[in-house]
Amino acid sequence: MRILHTSDWHLGRSFHRVGLLDAQAVFLDHLVATVRDREIDAVLVAGDIYDRAVPPLAAVELFDRALHRLADAGVPTVMISGNHDSARRLGVGAGLIERAGIHLRTDPAGCATPVLLSDPHGEVALYGLPYLEPALVRDEFGTEKAGHEAVLGAAMRRVRADLAGRAPGTRSVVLAHAFVVGGEPSESERDITVGGVAAVPAGIFDGVDYVALGHLHGCQTLNERVRYAGSPLAYSFSETTHRKTMWLVELGPAGEIEAERVDCPVPRALARIRGPLATLLTDPALARHEDSWIEATLTDPVRPAEPMARLTERFPHTLSLVFAPERGDDDPHASYAQRLAGRTDQQIAEDFVAHVRGGPGPDEPERAVLREVFDEVRADAAVREVGR
Repeated sequence: MRILHTSDWHLGRSFHRVGLLDAQAVFLDHLVATVRDREIDAVLVAGDIYDRAVPPLAAVELFDRALHRLADAGVPTVMISGNHDSARRLGVGAGLIERAGIHLRTDPAGCATPVLLSDPHGEVALYGLPYLEPALVRDEFGTEKAGHEAVLGAAMRRVRADLAGRAPGTRSVVLAHAFVVGGEPSESERDITVGGVAAVPAGIFDGVDYVALGHLHGCQTLNERVRYAGSPLAYSFSETTHRKTMWLVELGPAGEIEAERVDCPVPRALARIRGPLATLLTDPALARHEDSWIEATLTDPVRPAEPMARLTERFPHTLSLVFAPERGDDDPHASYAQRLAGRTDQQIAEDFVAHVRGGPGPDEPERAVLREVFDEVRADAAVREVGR
């Protein structure tokens, strides 16, 4: 069976205020063409269809056209909701849409009800696990702890129980939207940390033939059977080095896996350039970036006059301008943002406690209180997002 694995479309998202809807439409054209040209048997979309819970109308229309084209191609498609999606909104009409071969899996209670497909070698059970926000689904799964590992582990136990009751030799595929240990994040994924821990071990998916992951935006292989497709477009300059692809997975008669990366269209290259403004404007080595989307970091000790206007004369697609004067960490003029760069909310709060006390930071019980407060804030935000 030939499976096309993609994820994290984020329809409706912009890139530094540049609309990407046209580029997303080109990607969907490419997706449908790949389905037809490569004789795909099933399409998997592992969450974050939209960029936000209430997407703009143009994004909804683009999604609607994509569903019609996939249905017309006659290729079954399985989609799950991600942490950016409103599961309730995405799942409206799922029962009717399923008649056209588009299977939307947005309800955690249905995670052990597979989409059943078949090829000459037998059945393949595809289980869609929508994004599981621990605070919202712990009652559904009866977990004592509201953590990602607990709820995802409970969901996988249901999957294995269902699979154990099926005919011997039934192959299995799981779609999930999660942060799995070993994955490399970028700057464009929304934080899903709970209890100070966002990642779950890859072993949580043991027992299935292929795991189609979404959430992280870089295409990655955690092991032969557990892979991220990544986003089809770059959504932050941290993705400058990404090669944007989909996975074309050949699922063999005994669950063997062969995987090939299928490149996605690139609307415009990304580049990060750094140095004094005068150097950026004259360095011949930077000529290859003159048509790229640019993030420029200026290291001049004093902010130069009209830097953006001068940069765009050479790099007309400059989108982001960062000032990082080359100073030591102990320089009193170092910016607050520089001092906080790369630190988590928990670390910043612990540093604040140490600063107020004038020495010792929080002890372990106090750290636990801070973690609990941050988790409650994130859970409240998730509830508000779902209710929008």
